[in-house]
Amino acid sequence: MSVERYLRLIAGFFVMWSVALGYWVHPGWFLFTAFVGLNLFQSAFSNWCPMMTFLRKLGRLLSRRRGGDFRPSSVRHLW
Repeated sequence: MSVERYLRLIAGFFVMWSVALGYWVHPGWFLFTAFVGLNLFQSAFSNWCPMMTFLRKLGRLLSRRRGGDFRPSSVRHLW
């Protein structure tokens, strides 16, 4: 998967997770949902997102450890 697809996956997970926590645990979690949405909104215009920077650094780290393959071993069978 590309970095952009991982970003969408993580953002979707964060949104669903924070909505569930906001509903069942405390309404303050909806602020995290708003933060993720605002971050996605600004990244559409600036083409920069803090999570992308983190994922790219993680990808380089994994690439060095696995000899150039960015995909995690648990996902490799899907390719």
